Amino acid sequence: MLESRPLKNLSVHLESLIKGRLWLQVIIGLVLGAALGVPLNPSTGLVSEDFSSWLANWLDLPGQIFMRLVQMVMIPLIFASIVSGIVINTSDNLKTFGLRLLLYFIFTTIISIIIGIVITLAMKPGQYVYSLGGLPNSGENVTIPIEQNDLFENVPLAISKLIPDNPLESILMGEMLGVVIFTIIIGVAITQLHDKTAQPIIRFTEAVQKICMIVVSWAMMLVPYAVFGLMAALISRIGVEIFLGLGYYMLVVITGLIILLIFYLMLVWLFAKKNPLKFLRAIREPQLLAFSTASSAAVMPVSMKTANEKLKVSTNISDFIIPIGATINMDGTALFQCVTTLFMAQAYGIELSIISLALITATVVAASIGTPAIPGGGVIILASVLQSAGIPIDGLIVIIGIDRILGMFRTVVNVTGDLTACLVFDRIYGVALTSTPTPARKAAKLNPMDDLHFEL
Repeated sequence: MLESRPLKNLSVHLESLIKGRLWLQVIIGLVLGAALGVPLNPSTGLVSEDFSSWLANWLDLPGQIFMRLVQMVMIPLIFASIVSGIVINTSDNLKTFGLRLLLYFIFTTIISIIIGIVITLAMKPGQYVYSLGGLPNSGENVTIPIEQNDLFENVPLAISKLIPDNPLESILMGEMLGVVIFTIIIGVAITQLHDKTAQPIIRFTEAVQKICMIVVSWAMMLVPYAVFGLMAALISRIGVEIFLGLGYYMLVVITGLIILLIFYLMLVWLFAKKNPLKFLRAIREPQLLAFSTASSAAVMPVSMKTANEKLKVSTNISDFIIPIGATINMDGTALFQCVTTLFMAQAYGIELSIISLALITATVVAASIGTPAIPGGGVIILASVLQSAGIPIDGLIVIIGIDRILGMFRTVVNVTGDLTACLVFDRIYGVALTSTPTPARKAAKLNPMDDLHFEL
């Protein structure tokens, strides 16, 4: 009787190779999911549309459970992480560090928008849409007045609304920017308390952070199945004709994102003094997870663990930067919004002046800061950008069809930007922040990563 030893040995070898390597499991899930999704697409004629839709919903289930588990603990995790990151600092460190971090985020966002403007004006994707049957009513010269004063008149109101008057409402509505600002204010206030009063609060927030990360470690067990199901469902629902009509536009967006990624690698090399290739190798897990889930929020716990264990970034730095970055540092989303705005202006034949481009830049910076860190968040905010530029929003119907694909790419860039910021600021502040903890923190030295056991 013949035994299938070679096949058995191969399966054992593959099992040992995959075990503990999340990045490899994600890649296998992506490939197998895409392979299953292609024949399930109704356009192939192999299955009916009803059966395809029914099966796609079931394939989506592990991914939806994973996303909901992570989103369930996201707000308490952001609250605990930011507070823990703030209380480690002295007041002087906090003022300098916080201001420079904000300026850094604004700087990288402006760079991403400049890349988007240059590449869109150079490649002109909007000129090819009409002949390919892209946007409705495109190809006509349209003259729409741009209200330049509206933006400036609304700035004071927009700034005042950054501070939530009802934090519970912000939490219930999922307004992450309001939650982050509320948390920062509370964290700074805690640093002003006496040590005896502050210690129980600090221990409580760190315990909350540990609990949230343990729940995330449970959710991570679903990742390979979630990636497989999400990719299979996505491919089964997207028609081939969408790629033919908007393929060049997608190429422009992805090219811009690659250029922005190269800019990050230059920052890693010049300022953080790290090898860019080793940096990419170290962050492959959060990048692949970002690509498969298209959600910065879902990747945040993995990014924190990667920053601490793979990049050797101080916990004091990563606990503060990554939760804030997942909310306001949306460079990939800003580039996407800029390219899409100019693309639709070209498609509708709208001429944009230098002043109009400057206004679009300012609007995109503000809009990207408020973009939800969830799949489809970029398109939700994009409508306000288009309206501010006087561009019809009808074309968003077409963009929504391919947004999930582009969202996967821009989320990779967003996550890479957060980890790049961690390296840059750890290079500048890592030693200083570690050596100057507040007295209250000295008595409550807990590392929220100590109890985690999920393997990357």
